[in-house]
Amino acid sequence: MTQQLPQVPPTEANEPELAEVRNFRDVGGLPTTDGRAVRPGRLFRSGHLAHATEADAAFLASLGLHTVFDFRNEADVRIEGADVELPGVRNVNIPLNDPADGKEFWKLVRDGDIAQLREILGDDKAATRMSDSYRKMVIERTSEHSRILHSMAEESVPALMHCAAGKDRAGLSIAITLLALGVEREAIEADYVKSNDPHRRYKVRRSSTSADAMSPEVMELLSPLFDARAEYLRAALETIEATWGSVEAYLTEGLKLAPETRERLRERLLTEA
Repeated sequence: MTQQLPQVPPTEANEPELAEVRNFRDVGGLPTTDGRAVRPGRLFRSGHLAHATEADAAFLASLGLHTVFDFRNEADVRIEGADVELPGVRNVNIPLNDPADGKEFWKLVRDGDIAQLREILGDDKAATRMSDSYRKMVIERTSEHSRILHSMAEESVPALMHCAAGKDRAGLSIAITLLALGVEREAIEADYVKSNDPHRRYKVRRSSTSADAMSPEVMELLSPLFDARAEYLRAALETIEATWGSVEAYLTEGLKLAPETRERLRERLLTEA
């Protein structure tokens, strides 16, 4: 039976119409286990800002952001371009693992024929690759995620986190932040899968000119790479619990998040009790 996730209702505040910034939203309103909620206007997420229009940039500038955390790597920036500059906003680049990392792999995704795509993505290989990449980010990027949380506890809010599509590297970093805030697990998952909404999804681009370059079978093979599947996030959470024993141990031992630092983070990002 498919699990029914709680709905996170859209609002005018977190659902603006941005022309060239995909997957933008305010995570404000998500409930914590102690009856509080993420404060609106403090933590945002999106895809990259490289193609933001003048109107998009004006809206982002109006948010009063302190810091934009960009989790893209050099290859992403070469392809998409650098983020637009927002007046008075600090840009911090913290590259994280890309689920589609690997020059040859990504070249095949863009250019490969249907036989090549079947070979590298078929038989659940694409979904397995995605889940594995989430596990890898949890294990290998503790220092980066620690840096993000400590930075926000000290000064870096309001903050916006983004990667390329705003669903994997940003999605996991947002989820880890929400765990540190004590947000309910179901609400974290519900926000994560909102990246699947049609108006938020990353646009699939292929340079192949073959007749079947964008055929239904090709799109089905590519789909796991562009989906925000609950199973990917669950793979990360299972890895946290298998490696550290609990989320609490992960936060304190893995991310070196002291109780007083975590409390400062909550004060900055949550409504009052």
